[in-house]
Amino acid sequence: MKPLIFKIIIIAGLCFLTACQKGNKERDLTKGPSVNNTIPDSIHNSSVKIVLASEVDWTYLNPKRKDKAPMAGTLWGDRTASGPTGFLLKPKDSFSSPPHIHNVSYRGLVISGLIHNDDPNAENMWMPSGSFWTQPKGHVHITSAKGVNTMAYIEIEEGPYLVLPKEDAFDSGERPVNQDKSNMVWLDASEISWSEVNGSQMAFLWKEHQLHGTLLKLPEGFKGHLYTKASTFGAVVIKGQPKYAGEETTILETGSFFSSKGEVLHRISTKNETILYIRTSDKYKVILNK
Repeated sequence: MKPLIFKIIIIAGLCFLTACQKGNKERDLTKGPSVNNTIPDSIHNSSVKIVLASEVDWTYLNPKRKDKAPMAGTLWGDRTASGPTGFLLKPKDSFSSPPHIHNVSYRGLVISGLIHNDDPNAENMWMPSGSFWTQPKGHVHITSAKGVNTMAYIEIEEGPYLVLPKEDAFDSGERPVNQDKSNMVWLDASEISWSEVNGSQMAFLWKEHQLHGTLLKLPEGFKGHLYTKASTFGAVVIKGQPKYAGEETTILETGSFFSSKGEVLHRISTKNETILYIRTSDKYKVILNK
């Protein structure tokens, strides 16, 4: 009988230890994962691409109007094809379009200068750098610009992007958004789990299926990484001139773009306050240099 009793005691002891270990793991999970334990020190990812605003090819946004139309420079995709794309819009000072529609809906962010986008009969509402707007397909509107160096970022989820006469108007059921930078809702790092950097802020702009768009504000003197595993990740510089450290260090002037697919650490540093617009299919993490 003694061997049997001894075996029972051993089994009971093992069960007790297992229960304790399980309890410890459950308590640790309530504290959240450690950044240093979950994010590798370095990642080799050849999918990273950088497009400088100074290197884009500029063409007429509406070839039929030639120099009466704004210039457009593609950052990613192809606005004449069927897929999604993002491009820079550069209108002349005092530009104002005739009333028109588009065959697809788009989003816009003001990078520099002032942009007005609204119903043809609406009073001018000039949106400064950092403002966000959407334009539903089929809705008649005008777009105007003020400033010698006005530039905006335009993004669509399906193409091609066409400018059509107002007579072709239709109601898509969507409604436009005009969000001045002064009405942007910024969340501090203490309010979200996406950032461990004091002084950083995020503004959530839109969500569509798996994709979402955010503004990320990085403080002056930031040195760290944007960590992502997203299959789609792209960032446009709205404000500032951050440095991107890859195989070589690149200064990203406003309007520049960087992107990746899969797991990657984007190494960023700032001299002045910087704002990035980020379009991604998953969450990302803002971390300091280790």
